Amino acid sequence: MKNKKGLLIVFIIGAIVIGAALFKQFDFQNFKLEKPALAVVYVIAFVFCISATVKNLKNN
Repeated sequence: MKNKKGLLIVFIIGAIVIGAALFKQFDFQNFKLEKPALAVVYVIAFVFCISATVKNLKNN
């Protein structure tokens, strides 16, 4: 059980960091991203972290 909690914390911290990076890249005046290709990678990683967190919470 302790290993699953550690993995959960890693995914939560990863989601926070990646979400903050996406937020910083977004230009609110023009509603565009500074680097769209990198944003796609960030979105994929963010969705993976969120889905892994939800899946882990459902199993517990």
